[in-house]
Amino acid sequence: MDIATRFAENLVRCRKRADLSQEELGLLSSLHRTEISLLERGTRVPRIDTLVKLAGALSLEPGELLAGIDWRPGTSTSGSFSIVAGDPRSN
Repeated sequence: MDIATRFAENLVRCRKRADLSQEELGLLSSLHRTEISLLERGTRVPRIDTLVKLAGALSLEPGELLAGIDWRPGTSTSGSFSIVAGDPRSN
């Protein structure tokens, strides 16, 4: 699983928990429904401003959308992202 896929799962879970359609979330976050769809399919990773807009529209902390995504700095090489096993915030 990659970062975009984990973010997509988190976004879908949070949007459904808020009982919003993609179009409604788009309106609340000032994003086009197509952008919401791309994010939920894991085709795109959000910019920081998009992350903040989505979190605000869903009335949650941005970290909720990043649940299960971890960064580990490298010592002598570049760091890397990893996916934490399971979803620590699933209902």
